[in-house]
Amino acid sequence: MSEVLHVRGRILVGPEDVRDELWVIDGRISYDRPAGVRDVRTLDGWTLPGLVDAHCHVGLDAHGAVPRDVAEKQALTDRDAGTLLVRDAGSPSDTRWIDDREDLPKIIRAGRHIARTRRYIRNYAHEIEPDDLVAYVAQEARRGDGWVKLVGDWIDRDLGDLSACWPRDAVEAAIAEAHRLGARVTAHCFAEDSLQDLVEAGIDCIEHATGLTGDLIPLFAERRVAIVPTLVNIATFPRLADGGESRFPAWSAHMRRLHERRYDTVRDAYDAGIPVYVGTDAGGTLAHGLAAAEVEELVTAGIPPLRALSATTWAAREWLGRPGLDEGAPADLVVYGTDPREDVRALAAPRRVVLDGRVVG
Repeated sequence: MSEVLHVRGRILVGPEDVRDELWVIDGRISYDRPAGVRDVRTLDGWTLPGLVDAHCHVGLDAHGAVPRDVAEKQALTDRDAGTLLVRDAGSPSDTRWIDDREDLPKIIRAGRHIARTRRYIRNYAHEIEPDDLVAYVAQEARRGDGWVKLVGDWIDRDLGDLSACWPRDAVEAAIAEAHRLGARVTAHCFAEDSLQDLVEAGIDCIEHATGLTGDLIPLFAERRVAIVPTLVNIATFPRLADGGESRFPAWSAHMRRLHERRYDTVRDAYDAGIPVYVGTDAGGTLAHGLAAAEVEELVTAGIPPLRALSATTWAAREWLGRPGLDEGAPADLVVYGTDPREDVRALAAPRRVVLDGRVVG
């Protein structure tokens, strides 16, 4: 038997389920005290399931795929910040080797981005035309872990602004194929004009969702299409707009408008019952380890602190089909010195990080 952990204090099993202690035995959670065990390590504090970053890119930087040692540092940065489950929302890197590492976060992969030709960041995506979309979605559905990532809109250089990348019939066929293969589909979307077609075509999630407007919110709510706002990334829009002002003034103005209304967009989505989850977009130009900062941003947008906390813990894990602090589940948990329900800023200072039952941070 490996080292037994006794975790005491306030065990936040769920928003309304708080217990006094749990045990970690052979890497798994138990709420029954083990008999005859002498070698016990005690951890005290407020305990949450390992945080979830539902939009992260391990193995990617601003130029494309990175070497293993860089990807390892990215994953370790997330882990030490308490993020123990990542939905990797598109990457050209093969990170399957991480699955063999007991000291690195668990990853749910969406394969490689699928984008329109010359309509995304260089070296990131499969760049294709609509006739090939179904085939590439099928390929990435088989390569991923139950998700596929489309680029729903991007700047059209001829237009000088954001515009939708795919015709309606192409996304309908592609999403149907992904669902047939058991995968869910998400899409990068900054602008407004790609959203209705994607939602009506059956998409499961929208990344960023800055273009979500009042007329589209009821459709999202009715279809239960989740959003991952990545507000820590949207904070970069003014800088991006400044950089593109001379060549693409319409695009720059559009990006500033999307940024200005970002908090209203997220709050209105939440108020309408649209599921909202924490994601940072780390790994492109953004640093890793920012899940706590994203939770703070959701609170700033007007989401109640407990719901913002759930968006990176209980609700996020349920949405992704992974256990939390359940009896018999792998012991992936984070212990804090103060109550994160009272102040979500506590998430930025984990006291202990436990992954598969081992204290790793």
